[in-house]
Amino acid sequence: MRPGGERSVEGGACDGRSELELLKLRAAECIDEAAERLGALSRAIWSQPELAYEEHHAHRVLTHFFEREPPAASWAVQPHYQLPTAFRAEWEPPEAQAPSAAPRPLHLGFLCEYDALPGIGHACGHNLIAEVGAAAALGVRGALEGLPRPPPPVKVIVLGTPAEEDGGGKIDLIEAGAFTNLDVVFMAHPSQENAAYLPDMAEHDVTVKYYGKASHSAAYPWEGLNALDAAVLAYNNLSVFRQQMKPTWRVHVEIKSGAHDYYNVLPNKSLWKAYMENGRKLGIEFISEDTMLNGPSGN
Repeated sequence: MRPGGERSVEGGACDGRSELELLKLRAAECIDEAAERLGALSRAIWSQPELAYEEHHAHRVLTHFFEREPPAASWAVQPHYQLPTAFRAEWEPPEAQAPSAAPRPLHLGFLCEYDALPGIGHACGHNLIAEVGAAAALGVRGALEGLPRPPPPVKVIVLGTPAEEDGGGKIDLIEAGAFTNLDVVFMAHPSQENAAYLPDMAEHDVTVKYYGKASHSAAYPWEGLNALDAAVLAYNNLSVFRQQMKPTWRVHVEIKSGAHDYYNVLPNKSLWKAYMENGRKLGIEFISEDTMLNGPSGN
């Protein structure tokens, strides 16, 4: 249909507003009607932050939300879908549930995230991602139910996807087939501004282990090789390298651990991890394992 040629409901009723406009209004009304329940959902997740794969409270709150959403049993909920803290909730019009020769329905997906960050809780706003994913699903369902005729064949699917911050929960779900046959999937992320499109960065991480030789730091320090010094020097070298990095590049480094916690023992092991993010593969290759191991000069 050409732009501006949307049909009006029932041959031009409702002040000439198009069917699409009326569906948007109905979706917004349904979300407003559920605003108190949605807000309580978000606050319940925010108040008890949980790390990747341990989101038992958030998982329980979300599955109970869809199980109890009126009318009763309108959402078919699989509470432990492929992963212990993942879930899947489905809704489709009652007419579509009867066996028939109707075409395969459009599978429309919405994602909910709900894991938190260590130490700072839901600073990334995953409680809001969960709330918005649930709200969008309720809005689409309400809009379809409000049509004056049987709705088109659509199945609304909500996927609860744990472990976004660490571990790759969505990767696990993709490999388990959770996204198979989904035609389109939506997710929202909190931001300082409204944006329909937000470019993402690809991430590549490198773990480097440095091995030295332990020795007593007071009696025989010259006998040792300090692996922690190697990690610190690599960290500093990469920090110096930042002035040559492009504005779109991001590099984050952490020194994870050493072999000893005693000040008088030179550490013989250290673990150094770098996270590199860039929207272009070229940048990731440029900041490579060679740079991590040998310094910015690459030799």
